[in-house]
Amino acid sequence: MNQIERIPTPMPVPFSKAVRAGGFLFLSGQLAMNADASIVEGDITVQTRVVLERIAATLQELGSGMGDVVKTTVWLGNLDDFAAFNDEYRKHFTAGLPARSTVEAKLYRDAKVEIEVTAFAPGR
Repeated sequence: MNQIERIPTPMPVPFSKAVRAGGFLFLSGQLAMNADASIVEGDITVQTRVVLERIAATLQELGSGMGDVVKTTVWLGNLDDFAAFNDEYRKHFTAGLPARSTVEAKLYRDAKVEIEVTAFAPGR
């Protein structure tokens, strides 16, 4: 029997921080936010670093890691940031790059980047 585990977010929003199902972890999109839910000041490099560090922390909390990420979906507030985003992004995937989709979109409170990930985590 397949089991679905929903990991709640500590934030007052109507979604789970992550869902574990069928040997995979699905993390909700992450923004570069402070504890007070304000967007971290900084350029695309700073915001990308914050987002990927938050993703790594969530994965670690759930018994996984960045090396287990098989797919990312990325939203950039401005495609002109694509090269700088890529420079920071690749630093966080030392075990190999996951599959990825990247699009431009208007983001929450003018954030510069949002990333969601799917990680392979069988039996964890």
